[in-house]
This record gives sequence, structure tokens and C-alpha cells, in this order.
Amino acid sequence: MTARTSEGEVDLQAPVGTAPRHPREGGRLRLALIVGALGVVYGDIGTSPIYALQTIFNPGDPHPVPVNTANVFGIVSLIFWSVTIIVTVFYVGLAMRADNDGEGGIMALITLIRRHASGRGRRSALALAALGIFGAALFLGDSMITPAISVLSAVEGVKTVNSGLEPVIIPATAVIIVLLFAVQKRGTHVIGRWFGPIVAVWFTALALLGIGGIARNPEILRALSPVYAIEFVFGHFGIAFFALAAVILTFTGAEALYADMGHFGRKPISRAWLFIVFPSVMLNYMGQGALILEDTANISGSFFLLAPEALRIPLLLLTTVATVIAAQAVISGAFSVAAQASELGYLPRLRVAHTSEHWYGQIYVPWINWLLMASVLVLVFAFRTSEALAFAYGMAVIGTITIVSFLFLYVARTRWGAPMWLLATGGGLLLAIDLAFLAASSTKIVHGAWLPLLIGVAAFTVMITWQRGRDVVTAERERREGSLVEFVERLREGEPKVARVPGTAIFLDRGKHSAPLAMRSNLEQNHARHSQIVILSVETQPVPRVADADRLRVDQLGDDRDAVIHVTARFGYMETPDVPRALEGVDREQAEGRRLDLDRATYFLSTIQLKPGRARTMATWRKHLFIATSHITADAAEHFRLPRDRTMIIGSHIEV
Repeated sequence: MTARTSEGEVDLQAPVGTAPRHPREGGRLRLALIVGALGVVYGDIGTSPIYALQTIFNPGDPHPVPVNTANVFGIVSLIFWSVTIIVTVFYVGLAMRADNDGEGGIMALITLIRRHASGRGRRSALALAALGIFGAALFLGDSMITPAISVLSAVEGVKTVNSGLEPVIIPATAVIIVLLFAVQKRGTHVIGRWFGPIVAVWFTALALLGIGGIARNPEILRALSPVYAIEFVFGHFGIAFFALAAVILTFTGAEALYADMGHFGRKPISRAWLFIVFPSVMLNYMGQGALILEDTANISGSFFLLAPEALRIPLLLLTTVATVIAAQAVISGAFSVAAQASELGYLPRLRVAHTSEHWYGQIYVPWINWLLMASVLVLVFAFRTSEALAFAYGMAVIGTITIVSFLFLYVARTRWGAPMWLLATGGGLLLAIDLAFLAASSTKIVHGAWLPLLIGVAAFTVMITWQRGRDVVTAERERREGSLVEFVERLREGEPKVARVPGTAIFLDRGKHSAPLAMRSNLEQNHARHSQIVILSVETQPVPRVADADRLRVDQLGDDRDAVIHVTARFGYMETPDVPRALEGVDREQAEGRRLDLDRATYFLSTIQLKPGRARTMATWRKHLFIATSHITADAAEHFRLPRDRTMIIGSHIEV
């Protein structure tokens, strides 16, 4: 069994500088970003009112919550304060300030932890980074479940109009999902421009429906008091504990708004939440609570029953569109997580398309897009109802949130110097809430919560296996390549005997210390060398963009007669590494006073055929997994924007 991998995967170095992360926000741009954030970021958390209360009071639940006045007040109060603490206070108020030069999400936290890991705290930092990778894996699981449950829950609304339409639910859901993933290549800025106004109408409808329900029973506003939530939790703990697993559904999408921060920026996302999303969602939950207090039979379809009968078909159509949009938040977040994981060495190099000239965080990852689509369709046909997916949904969400909380508190202590008393009190309370939700969700493992855990473990295994295999291959390559300085010295002394031909050869290599395999093979097999040789290393920095002034470093190797230079090209992890364009900035004086003939230069890539070997580097099954994963590696020539007609690939074998 063999597989192929190519040049360009390098270890991270310290950041060398950054370009401005986002454009300046003028009034019109700020409004456009807020509307775009509504369409991309908040569809998920904004559609939770469709199914959350119905799931909490679901009589088919193994541990149902009895529908009575005290429990309705307690649940609505618990929803309000859970969303306030976890989303408003933690994510919007705190976590989104822990950004990596504008990029957010769990991978940004991992980067911050790795960057500042040193000395005695290095082991703890690496352990937390591994925990963070598992959190990122859970988020990828969430990205598969969210589109399935969101679209299913909306299309299921046809049953409230005509029960005879139930057979069309699954086919219609499948068609909608395929169309959703088909438009992803247009980019989040285009999708946000389409979806934003629709979601604005959606949140307006949520608020108006909620106000209408509240007007019928204003007493529900008493649920804003935390006393009702506390009394429900501690006075009916046996019921409340199991109810927490369903309450999680009210803040699904919280991690997505953090992961999507690079698409729109912190301020537009925060303002959209505080002034539009949060009030609208809470008004709707209050309205549904008032409707249930009026008649407990309204618990079945409480969201749709808020609307007058004449408006239910238009509401159904709007709901269907809104839930399609809801999937966009986690899809965009999955693109960001996968791209950052790839650049940090936890996944193979993936083809990433930047879809905006102004916002570097707006990307499209084709391989992830189609993987998600296939996974979502499998879930739809396997589970067939939104209720069957509900408990699976909660585990992925709260697992990721809990891990983000741990990582954030570590960053707050090590990077910001937050006092221990503050972390012990505020952080302790936050973790206690997260762990309570996590414990409640774990009781649903046999009822579907096993699914995100299985997806998370699988994704985590792939990522740590790739990281380990990459280290093994790098070590073996360095052994074979030998010292670059010694190789250039031998070249200067005439060993091996080679003919000197005109032109420029550019060899891509991983660093400055080893000789590229392609250069060794070319000289030993063809017995010829170009008059100008450029050894190019591409470094991915743990920052979104590298300033032009810090892009290149040029070093002369050997004497002038050898005309061998080493160029280090640095790119941020959100940039497309355009090698030919970067080389235009090389200082011509350092190339023997002659211009590099980039228009006719030949590029050389070293390609490796991987095979499982006998060395005990990894378990045999992990070796095969590593080799299989390498097949999705993006084409190196395309990744580095090399001219196809002037790129040569020279291969060799390495056992892992």
C-alpha cells in the first residue's frame, strides 16, 4: 500500500508580523457586516425556538418533564439564564476577546496556548492543546448534525398543515441539503448577502410572535427572575437534571459564532447578538411559555401555534428557509476549523479557496464541504426525525463549549495574568454550569448522544495520527537529506561532477538546514545543475496574515560562483501561498547582482511514496490510517500556485 505526500508542510515558528486583519468599519460596511453575520452566524441559535421547548417537554423522553405551571416558569427561566451566562457573558463578553489576530474558535485558542507554551508549563499547555483538538473534533461532529436536525425540524412543520404530507419530509429535506452545500463555493460574503435580509425578517417574526404570546399571558415575564430557575433546579433536581440535556438545544450555535469570528469580526457579531438575536429569541421563548400556560396541549407545536392559523403556511415557508440558513453557521465554522487544523499540522494540506478580497477569514474548503454533505444525508436517512437527533445534537454542543471554557481560562491566566481569585470564582462557576450540562447530556448516550462522541473520537484519532505520522516522515526525510551547508560545500568543491546549465532552478524544501531530496536526485541522476539555484522554504505563521515587509528572508549559500541562495517565504495561516508572486520580492543584489529569471524558472518538488514499515513508530492500524489520510492532501503545485508547465516532481519512498 502506498500513498503520496508533497513539499510544503513545515513546523510553526514565532510570528514575524501581521498585516491589518480586517478593513476599517465605516457605517455602511458595519451595517452590511451585521446583516451578513445574521445570515451566516446566527441561523443556528436563532432557529432553536422551533424545537427546543417541544423537546424539553417531550412525553416520549425517557425522563419527561411534567407540563405544569411551576415547571413552565422554571424551564423558561432556566433557558433565559443559561443563554445569558453561556452565550452573552462567556462567548460574546469574554471568549471572543481571546482572538488570534482576528481569528476565533477553538483552534485559535489552541494556537495561543501553543505559542506561549514554555518551561514548566509546556506539558500542561500541550495536554490542553490535545484536549482542544478533541473539542475541535466534536465541533466537526456538530457541523454534521446541525444541518440535519435544522432542516428536518422545519420540513416536519408540514404535518401541522396537512398530515398527509409526511411522506415527502425526507426527500424534501435531502433536496434542500444538497442545494445548501452546492452554493457554498460562492463564499460566505455572497451567502450572507442573500441570507442576511431573510434572517432579519426571521428574527422580526420571532419577536412579533413572542410579543403576541406574551400579550395573551403577561404573567410569563416573571420567569425573567433567576429565582424560578434556581427553584426548579434545586427543588426538582431529579427532573431538572435530565431536562438540562434538552435545554442545551437553546444555545446550540454558540461555538459557531466564535468560530465564525474571522468571517465578520468581533464587533458586528456582538452587536447583532445584543441588539437583534438575543431579544428576539428570548421574546419567542417567553411567548411559547405563555401559550403553554394557557393550555398545556399547546406544547405540541408551540412555536407554530403562536401564529394565527391563516399565517401558518407563510410561517412554515419562512421557517424552512431559516433552518436551511441555520446550517450555514456550523458549515462556515467547520471550514475555518479544518483550514486552521491543516495549517497547524493536524490535518493534511487542504485546498482552501479564499472567497473575499477584503476578508481573509472568508474561505471555502471543497473537501470538507462534500464530506459534510455526505454525512448530513446519511444522518437524515438514518434518524429520519428531528426528535431522534435532538440528544445527539446536545452532546456535541456542550462538549465543545466545556473544552473551550477550560482553554479560555488557561489563556486568561497565562496570557492576560487574570488573578487566581477571579478564575476560581467566576471560572469555577462557569465550569460548574458547563459540567452540569455535560453530565446531564451524558445520560442520553444510549439515546443518541453516542453519535457525536463517535464522530469526535474518529476525527480526533485522524488528527493526532496525522500529526504523529507527519513527525515520523519529517525525521526520516531530514536523515536522508543531510546537511544543506555540507551539500553546498561539496557542490563548490566539484563533488559530484556535474555540468553547469543556464537558467534558474527553484527547489521547495521544508527548511534551511537540510538539502532537498529533489535537488540531490537531480544532481545525482541528471549530472547537471542550473547556474542559479534557489532553495525555497515556505513557513506558515500562527497569524492570519504576514506583513509584506516580513514576507521574505534571503540568505546567500556558498560563494558567488555557486549562485545558491536560500529564501524563506512566510505566509499567514489564512493566506494562499502564492510562491511565484512572493519571489518577485527577492532582493536582486543577493542573487549575484543578476535578476532571477522567474518567467522561465523551473520549480522542483520532492514527492514521497509512503509505505507501512516494520519500525515501531505507530500501531499498524494507525500507519494505514496515516497513509490513507495522505490521499486527501492538496496538490502541491496548485497549493503553491506553481506554473504547471515548469514544475518537475521527483519522487522517493519512505516507510512509516
